Amino acid sequence: MTIWPLIRKTTILAIQHLLALTLLGVVGLVSPATAEEEAIPGGDIYLLTVSSAISPAIVEFIGDGISKADAADAACLIIRLDTPGGLAESMRHIIMDILSSRVPIIVYVSPPGARAASAGVMITMAADIAAMAPGTNIGAAHPVGIGGKEVDETMTRKITNDMVAHARSVAEKQGRNADWVEKAVRESVSVTETEALEKNIIDVIARDLDDLIEQINGRKIKGKGTLSLDNAQRITIIEGFRTRILKTISDPNIAYILMMIGLAGLYFELSHPGAIFPGVIGGISLVLAFFALQTLPVNYAGILLIVLAMIFFIMEMKITSYGLLSVAGIASLLMGSLMLFDTREVAMRVSWQVLLPTLSLVSGFFVIAAGLVFRAQKSQPRTGSDGLIGEIGVVSQKIDPEGKVFVHGELWQASAKESLNEGEKVRIVGVKDLVVEVEPVSAEAC
Repeated sequence: MTIWPLIRKTTILAIQHLLALTLLGVVGLVSPATAEEEAIPGGDIYLLTVSSAISPAIVEFIGDGISKADAADAACLIIRLDTPGGLAESMRHIIMDILSSRVPIIVYVSPPGARAASAGVMITMAADIAAMAPGTNIGAAHPVGIGGKEVDETMTRKITNDMVAHARSVAEKQGRNADWVEKAVRESVSVTETEALEKNIIDVIARDLDDLIEQINGRKIKGKGTLSLDNAQRITIIEGFRTRILKTISDPNIAYILMMIGLAGLYFELSHPGAIFPGVIGGISLVLAFFALQTLPVNYAGILLIVLAMIFFIMEMKITSYGLLSVAGIASLLMGSLMLFDTREVAMRVSWQVLLPTLSLVSGFFVIAAGLVFRAQKSQPRTGSDGLIGEIGVVSQKIDPEGKVFVHGELWQASAKESLNEGEKVRIVGVKDLVVEVEPVSAEAC
């Protein structure tokens, strides 16, 4: 039962950001420049924090931070890093931004308990000064192929060798231990901050930000001069509205929920044409989900299975399968959800605490909706001429053999096999050419 508050909270967060994103264009047009975007005199220390998986949203955040620091002629930019890894392509963009920056870049793995794993290793290696807090670790940089499990050994070897070459190039450029970086990529080794300092992986171990600034003050940075941080003002760069939105929907859990909401909304719109609102929400959710999926390691077989599940649920409304199509749809939806983010990176997979409740709710919604539609199709008509059969009416004009009856608030031309007087109750037994056929109703039946 403890998983329900989590899925409810995650779903609410997804919907909140979904609605907020629709206002993003308006906000961007009418909002004045924020304080973080204003030019600030040079000599300051710029700070930004990355505490999530490396994704395109993080690329944009770090790139904007480096641009602001360069434009302000800052003394340095400190990136406080805590990441489980992320996308290789995003990592490469960040490394290019760091290496091309005019301002010295310091990557500080903190706070205590933080890590720089996978893509975080490479970003740390690219920094002009690499630092770690006590109780942190760095390593395990073996690449994971986009699209799930490696296809074969040849492809695995190609990806690994490419990453090794890139890692060694960056480490050698910054004067760090290239042999250890290669082991981190090939063998997924990981070390503590003390071992990292001993092996020339990092430059500094700092208790906190004050200790870090004190230790790096006066250091010479190759090609960028000497750090002079005495009395430097600290400027914190916070994530903008756009970055928060992009980072949120790029989370695999949010992307998965958005896709399920989108499919459910379109399904409801197809089964109840004209509802409009479910179709609009479903369409927006699917667009956001597809944007997120293009930035994540997606297995397209998983997407096809999920689409196939929706087709099965739609067919359940049209075909009498006695539940077999619903079972097939649930099975396809389960397999597709499990295969959707098939990767060893925990940060790039859907959490079981999100997947199971969402799968249960969505499957239940599809099955119940399909059952209601099927029941409505098979139920006796309630309106029109067919809906009159079996109804009780009153003779308003003597029937001999034709007359009129009052039923459903309307006068109908009627015929009967026997004479019926005005005021008698009759039952409709048939309708032909807008003339109802009636029979008398006994007092006992009334």
